[in-house]
Amino acid sequence: MNFEFSEEQVLLRKTVRQFVDSEIIPHIADWEVKGSFDPIIWERLASLGLMGVCIPEQYGGSGMDYNSLAIVCEELERGDTAFRTAVSVHTGLNSMTILQWGTEEQKKKYLEPQAKGEKIGAFGLTEPGAGSDVAAMSTVAVSDGDHYILNGQKTWISLCDAADHFIVFAYTDKSKKHHGISAFIVERTMPGFSSKAIKGKYGIKSGNTGEIFFENMKVPKENLLGEEGEGFKIAMSALDNGRFTVAAGAAGLSLACLEASVKYAKERETFGKEIGRHQLVQQMIAKMEAGLQMSRLLVYRVGELKNKGVRNTRETSLAKWQACDFANKAADDAVQIHGAYGYSDEYPVARYLRNSKAPVIYEGTREIHTVMQAEYVLGYREDKKLNKMLPKWPFEE
Repeated sequence: MNFEFSEEQVLLRKTVRQFVDSEIIPHIADWEVKGSFDPIIWERLASLGLMGVCIPEQYGGSGMDYNSLAIVCEELERGDTAFRTAVSVHTGLNSMTILQWGTEEQKKKYLEPQAKGEKIGAFGLTEPGAGSDVAAMSTVAVSDGDHYILNGQKTWISLCDAADHFIVFAYTDKSKKHHGISAFIVERTMPGFSSKAIKGKYGIKSGNTGEIFFENMKVPKENLLGEEGEGFKIAMSALDNGRFTVAAGAAGLSLACLEASVKYAKERETFGKEIGRHQLVQQMIAKMEAGLQMSRLLVYRVGELKNKGVRNTRETSLAKWQACDFANKAADDAVQIHGAYGYSDEYPVARYLRNSKAPVIYEGTREIHTVMQAEYVLGYREDKKLNKMLPKWPFEE
């Protein structure tokens, strides 16, 4: 085991942290009220090479390893969950899925401009009646000559109004259940596509989330991702990448809670001393530190498995479950440490608490991951090597 970061990774962390401190943190309170962040952030992310940090250079990316993506996500969520979510969806769920499953033509047409930050990618799996139960989806794609006709809708889609390209899932043969689901790359400009933002979210208020609709939308057959019937397998492998980024971001949120709490604990005095001198406050801060360090170990282990080209569904599930739970608890304790001030927007910890709840739900609820981990231990669940895996790192031309 090597716990050392490379010089390139150390510089990357420093670069993203400086970006967050100068471009996000000073403006996030205003963006929360507005309900969206300044679109120029996309250009800044692209200029730093962060839109395709772990995509091979031959496809327009920065060519860094998968743990570099984790570093980016951790540092972005230290600023706000909305920005980690944007990279999670664009890179983890969309670009890495095309890298793993796409044809060379699809990679050139869709992956390359996304990795360069010229286009934005998103992901559509969840439906109003199909969340954890993916097979309950109702979206269908019917073969019609050299096209598929797509009808249905997806909900809770991050970047619904911002993305140019979407990976979406639909039944091509409902009689086959999971084996009848297929994956497609669709474009916002295709006739029959529309989107609508969801208003009044509890957290991640500056992020764009909503619904996308397909009404007799013609999708060229060359936009089928993988083979017909491989959609469920593709979706689950995409979630491995998405959950990896969510877990990394959760570590960043734990870090943000810790930094804010330490700062306040040294400034605030009660009973004649800094509140950091009180043991019950120390206990909460100690738990934050433990959660942060355990989260990082779980996350970076997954990154190393990805670097080696090893399937990591089990390890990713554990990292996502635990890191998100640690972050949620850290945010709750951060509000407690701040007392009444933590219940206001005067300090950032109320935002951290709001933001910390969503990752405990999306990309597999904590209950789903609990069951998964038990089934692995009991021998009821076993992961087999996929017929297409993410490329190992270092990437080969």
